[in-house]
Formats: sequence, structure tokens, C-alpha cells
Amino acid sequence: MRITVDEEKCCGAGQCVLIAPDVFDQREDDGIVILLDAEPPQERHAAVRESAEVCPALAIHLDEAR
Repeated sequence: MRITVDEEKCCGAGQCVLIAPDVFDQREDDGIVILLDAEPPQERHAAVRESAEVCPALAIHLDEAR
């Protein structure tokens, strides 16, 4: 799995950080997503998928082919 995020779309809701804190964080000044691990291990894939599904701005993109 390879993750990319669109910082321009991110609205800073923070759901991704709550669901997958080892993969996502937020900038202190504006809450925009920070991607900590673009290719997380298999055991984090379910949480990453959930993060992408609940993102209100659809700012998290997954490439499952990796």
C-alpha cells in the first residue's frame, strides 16, 4: 500500500490522526495532515483504509497495488 495526501484538500478534521496515529499527524498551526508513513506495514492497512473512508475532504489517496 502506498499513501498520498492532498494537503490542498485537507480541512484539518483530524479523523485520520485519531484512527491511525502512527501513519498520520497534523500541523500545529493549521491542522493540515502530515503523512508519517507513506508505505505502512500490513497491520496498519485496515486503519489507513478507514481513515481514507472517513476523511470529509477525500484528501487521502491509497494505491493498493503496492
